[in-house]
Amino acid sequence: MDKTASSNLTTGLKTNASRSLAPSPDPDLDDGSSKRQATRVFKKSSSNGKITVYLGKRDFVDHISHVDPIDGVVLIDPDYVKERKVFGNVLAAFRYGREDLDVLGLTFRKDLYLAQEQIYPQLNKDRPLTRLQERLIKKLGNYAFPFYFEVPPHCPASVSLQPAPGDTGKPCGVDYELKAFVGDHIEDKPHKRNSVRLAIRKIMYAPSKLGEQPSIEVSKEFMMKPNKIHLEASLDKELYHHGETISVNVHVANNSNRTVKKIKVSVRQFADICLFSTAQYKCTVAEVESEEGSTIQPGFTLSKVFELTPLLANNKDKWGLALDGQLKHEDTNLASSTLIADPSQRENLGIIVQYKVKVKLCIGGPILGGDLVAELPFIMMHPKPDEEEPNPILADRSPGKHSAGQRSDDPNENATNQVTTGNLIQFGDEDYKDDDIIFEDFARLRLKGETEA
Repeated sequence: MDKTASSNLTTGLKTNASRSLAPSPDPDLDDGSSKRQATRVFKKSSSNGKITVYLGKRDFVDHISHVDPIDGVVLIDPDYVKERKVFGNVLAAFRYGREDLDVLGLTFRKDLYLAQEQIYPQLNKDRPLTRLQERLIKKLGNYAFPFYFEVPPHCPASVSLQPAPGDTGKPCGVDYELKAFVGDHIEDKPHKRNSVRLAIRKIMYAPSKLGEQPSIEVSKEFMMKPNKIHLEASLDKELYHHGETISVNVHVANNSNRTVKKIKVSVRQFADICLFSTAQYKCTVAEVESEEGSTIQPGFTLSKVFELTPLLANNKDKWGLALDGQLKHEDTNLASSTLIADPSQRENLGIIVQYKVKVKLCIGGPILGGDLVAELPFIMMHPKPDEEEPNPILADRSPGKHSAGQRSDDPNENATNQVTTGNLIQFGDEDYKDDDIIFEDFARLRLKGETEA
């Protein structure tokens, strides 16, 4: 093993994962003669420096039909590993209690999915390498070994619950962790000194096919009175992106002898906690109401459009609010809606997030049965980036289809296979003289709750 292989690696500048997922060129790498962009790869070493994990991205997209594979390589020190083995696993877990409360072998955690494999010595040598693995092994040398995990689509997305003030440790919620460690058996308990743990995320983007425009009609009649109060409400569309303003169209026809004193319109988040029994938590994330004095007298009608913008910035003080999964202390947003492809796998989703617009008519007078309420469900998610196109390396090609990690016999085809992904990776021309890879330190979790697994 070349002992200088690791020390000569270039460490890229720190990036903030809350920025756009789209890659941006590094001006330090542009010599002015070429606009080719380097490939950024995350790396993290064990505390003793004997094994290092290289990972192409931290966010893995659920495309409903499939999930981006988790692939990379592990660089080992053979003089340290010797006759032992190197194992890797990906664990999705739902933590519903603080780690410092775990006593007597009882943990407030439910494992939702576990995939594991032996990385070294290699058992599956016939599996084709991905393009990223090919480049990394060429760059790092003979003691870099590939790993490849496939996460099924029914696994949950990364979600965290907003902690209460003063809470320490990992937040409750669904998180994913990639781990590599040295041991004799795959069931061995890893030691912190010779293991690597990386917090990764499983995310989902908004579907391209939109559903029907949400609308509802409800009425309320009163005892001994034949006439009603009629409410119609609708949204301008079913799917909204985070930070987008929601327009709620409200039409009220008051044919009763009661007065509608006020109209309240709110956006509420519903979080179903799927443990041994399902519990639902509701939280208002945006609210607006009609101006004071805007009453609807008997015999009158009103048509009005209410606008609301649900933002995490306006809900920082609400404990237990579901948020999109976080890496370290980076900024995030309200949790995206959960799309359930297979209802039979509902109990494995950990936390199911839904959003509804609630329209409430506050009716005056001595009435039985309360106010008139209507609810409109909608979807709130991140838009799919323009760069998130089907990977031409993974897609079928004709003539001469070949899988990821395999080269085509046509040199012209190989020369034009330039792939851009939305997670800090851009593959360049294989025939480029210098294989430009920037190794960026995968920031360690600085949370107090990080302990040995």
